[in-house]
Amino acid sequence: MQDDRQPLVSIITIVYNGEKHIADCVRSVQRQKYPNLQYIVVDGGSMDNTLAILKQFPDVITDLISEKDEGISDAFNKGILRARGRIIGLINADDWYEDGAVEMAVKAMTDADIAYGDLQLWKDGSPDFILTGDHSRIRQQMRINHPTVFVKRECYERFGLFDKQYRCAMDYDLLLRFYVSGCRFKHIPAIMANYRWEGLSDHRWMLGVRETLAIKNKYLPQRRLANHLYYYRHILVVAIPKLLGKWKLTFLPRLYRSLRSRWTSRPMSL
Repeated sequence: MQDDRQPLVSIITIVYNGEKHIADCVRSVQRQKYPNLQYIVVDGGSMDNTLAILKQFPDVITDLISEKDEGISDAFNKGILRARGRIIGLINADDWYEDGAVEMAVKAMTDADIAYGDLQLWKDGSPDFILTGDHSRIRQQMRINHPTVFVKRECYERFGLFDKQYRCAMDYDLLLRFYVSGCRFKHIPAIMANYRWEGLSDHRWMLGVRETLAIKNKYLPQRRLANHLYYYRHILVVAIPKLLGKWKLTFLPRLYRSLRSRWTSRPMSL
């Protein structure tokens, strides 16, 4: 029987050819003071030194899977199906937890099904900016920082795993599905994880925007007009900073993010 005060928490990391950063991710799990952890690493059949690095942490990694998969969603699902914990967290190989993140999540989930926090973004080895989470805006945009998310296993059991048809926005599909199904979300006002932000390729970010629109129309068909208006806004918000970066005007995107952090406290009309 699990201890209600310290339930088993399963942490899942998926990786493919991640030799550059995987050790940092594993060490961040190792530094967690929470005493009741299962750590699952799902490797997609890496061809570099990833497996050799992972084998250096036998006291940290409790479950190691290494085999080809059908993509990110399939790899996440393999880990979730292996998880024994009452609470499940997902941290990617390029990311890392803040110390104490697991303990903060467990404390927050006494009256919530899903807990998440703020995300520190890093660029070129230095802190860039902080993304503050806000699930109240999930109908408009993905404002839940996925590396910080912890979910009670029963949510997956009741409402399903990651949808393998999505290549970029699978986390938005999952969390919006949980949201419209009535799962209780709770924001933890603290940095819980770190993310190396180098930007997405033109193909990947546009695919993500298109998938986001399709997901909204699936779960929120009554908002179809608002969904399409936000779709065009989404394109502009991503494309303009990219264009300014090509013109060597990178200070303008930084100014925009600073102003955006103030605007996000105001209600949105769409």
